[in-house]
Formats: sequence, C-alpha cells, structure tokens
Amino acid sequence: MPRITPFLTFKEGGKDALEFYAGIFKNSKVNSSFVMPGNDKLLHASFTLDGQEFMAMDGGESFSFAFGASMFVSCEGQEEVDYYWDKLSEGGEPGQCGWLKDKFGLSWQIVPTALGQLMGDPDPAKAMRVRDAMLKMTKIIIADLQKAHDGQ
Repeated sequence: MPRITPFLTFKEGGKDALEFYAGIFKNSKVNSSFVMPGNDKLLHASFTLDGQEFMAMDGGESFSFAFGASMFVSCEGQEEVDYYWDKLSEGGEPGQCGWLKDKFGLSWQIVPTALGQLMGDPDPAKAMRVRDAMLKMTKIIIADLQKAHDGQ
C-alpha cells in the first residue's frame, strides 16, 4: 500500500514555519532539517504534526500556497477552536467560515466537530440556519451556531 505524505513548498521561511507548527500541535516535532549553509534556506525537511508526517522545503519566489489546499483542524470544543485560531492566525490573515492564512501563507480550516453535527440536522430549516450563521463568521463560535440551530 502506498504511503502518502503531504509535501509543503514555502517561498521562504520553511525552517521557521516547521518550528512554529511543531510548537502549536501536541505530538509534533521536526524529524530532520537540512538548510543551505550561510542563508538558512530549507533544502529538505521531515516533520510530524499531531502524528501526521509531512515533508517541506523552501522553493523560492515561484512557489506560493492557495486556498484550494488547506490544513483542516478538527476541534472538539470552543477552547480548541480558540487555541488553534489564535496561534495560527498570529501574523496571518483571518478568513471566512473558520478559514485563515498563517504568516507563512499556508491556509488552515479551524472547525469544531459541532459544525458538522448541527449542519447535519435532519430538519433542513435548522441546518440552513446553522449554515447561514457560519457564513457570517470568521472564527467559528459554537454557541452562536447552537443559537442559530435553535432558532434564537
């Protein structure tokens, strides 16, 4: 069975990005990192975020990240949403509906499991109210989703 490992190519600052991410997620570390002597350009790295293996390098100006590919962080409650949102958006750009771009240009979705549960309600009116509430948010607020679900 093939092993699939996400490979991230940063314009620059990949070494700093890996250390930043590893400092945010539990069960994370930089496994190996090879930099070009004298300029800190990341030639190749292996790292683990919460048990998921990744590889990375600095590719230069011709490389950038797009919203079409993002890291999805599933959160059990508002405390986790707040933690990951605050850490990953620091120096970056908040987006809509739980999306953000970090200071290295990588897109993240910080999503509580409650969103899927509430949007999956068999009552379409409740599900639509939750969706409409979510569409107005940047960081997702579970209490506001629940209020929308309940028609408040």
